[in-house]
Amino acid sequence: MLYAKASAADKRVALRAGLSSGRILRYPGAFNPLSAKLIQQKGFEGVYISGAVLSADLGLPDIGLTTLTEVAGRSQQIARMTDLPAIVDADTGFGEPMNVARTIQTLEDAGLAGMHIEDQINPKRCGHLDGKQVVDTDTAIKRIRAAVDARRDPNFLVMARTDIRAVDGLDAAVTRAKALQDAGADAIFPEAMGSLAEFETIRAAVSVPILANMTEFGKGELYTVQQLEDVGMNLVIFPVSLLRLAMGSAARGLDAIESHGSLTTMLPEMQHRADLYKLLDYSSYSQFDSGIFDFTLNPHISTPSSTQV
Repeated sequence: MLYAKASAADKRVALRAGLSSGRILRYPGAFNPLSAKLIQQKGFEGVYISGAVLSADLGLPDIGLTTLTEVAGRSQQIARMTDLPAIVDADTGFGEPMNVARTIQTLEDAGLAGMHIEDQINPKRCGHLDGKQVVDTDTAIKRIRAAVDARRDPNFLVMARTDIRAVDGLDAAVTRAKALQDAGADAIFPEAMGSLAEFETIRAAVSVPILANMTEFGKGELYTVQQLEDVGMNLVIFPVSLLRLAMGSAARGLDAIESHGSLTTMLPEMQHRADLYKLLDYSSYSQFDSGIFDFTLNPHISTPSSTQV
C-alpha cells in the first residue's frame, strides 16, 4: 500500500548485486509512476527514467530544457512506487561540476539507485539527433569526479555516458570510456553504438559494467537481450518504448472515437478495470479503511471523567 517497502539504500545494494551477477539486467523506461509498478509486476530487474520521456511528459523536446527540480521531482514520484532500483538520466548534470555535485545529492534524496551524466556540451541534445557536440576530456572527467566525490551513499551508482562515438568515431569512444572509468565512473553508457562488434570493443576496453541503449527509431540497430548479454553487456534499457506504445494506442483510440463515435472496438486493447485495481492494490487500501474507520464503540464502556486517573 502507498509506496514501496524497499528503502533507497536497499535498492542501491540490489542494483550493485545485479550488476555483478553475471547476467544482463533489463530496465524498461517508466513514463509515470503507474508504469513503474507494471514493470515490477511483470518481473523486470529495474526501472529506467529517461530524460527524453521526462521532457516529452512536459510537452517539450529533449534538448536540455528540463531542470533539476523537474527531473528530481518526477523521478522521486516514479522511484518511490516500486521496490525495483531506478536509474535516471541526469543529462549533463545541470551545469558545471558544482552543479553536478548538487544534482547527485538531490537525486540521492529523491530515492534513486543511480544516474548517468553525459559528456555533451550543455545544453545537450537527444543522443540520436544529429549535430551533437561533446566537451573535452578534462571537462568530462571533472563532471564524473564531482559526482563521485559528492555522493554520500557509496552504493549510489554513478554512470558515465559518452556520446563521442557519433562525433569522433569508435576509437575516440574507447579512449573516452577508459578516461571516464579512471575518473571513478561505476559504469559506462556508450551511446549510439553502430554494431554488436562496437559494443564488444567497448567491453574489451573497460572493466566496469556497460549499459546498452535499445531505443527504437534511433541510429543503432535493435538487438535482443540475449545478443547483448553474449557480447558482455551488463544492463539494457528500453527508454522510450512504453511511452511510444502508450501514445500509439492513445492515438488509435482517438481515431476510433472520431471514426466510429465509440471505443467498443478498442476494448480488447485496453487494460481492464480489474487489472488496474490489482496493480494499484485497491484491496490493501480497503482493508486499511475498514480497520481504521469502520468500527463501532462498545456501548457499555463509558468515557472516563476528567477526575478519573
